[in-house]
Amino acid sequence: MNIQYAKAAVKTISVMDFQTKQRIKYGIEGIPTGDIKSLQGYEGLYRLRIGKWRIVFSYPNEDTVLIEKIGTRGDIYKGGL
Repeated sequence: MNIQYAKAAVKTISVMDFQTKQRIKYGIEGIPTGDIKSLQGYEGLYRLRIGKWRIVFSYPNEDTVLIEKIGTRGDIYKGGL
């Protein structure tokens, strides 16, 4: 499966500590398994939960995952997606 990252997701990952980056990386590489739910009100968007972190992603193509946004539980849903 091909994984692509939006600019906002790359920016968030760049400021994380090494251990958190590794947890996020393993979670993303494990898609479609994990704690995944579809987002209400946003057709085609899903969220993956890894501890306090949330990864919002979509499937633009059948074999591609686009990581839209990464953030903590309290911040990820603010300001729209």
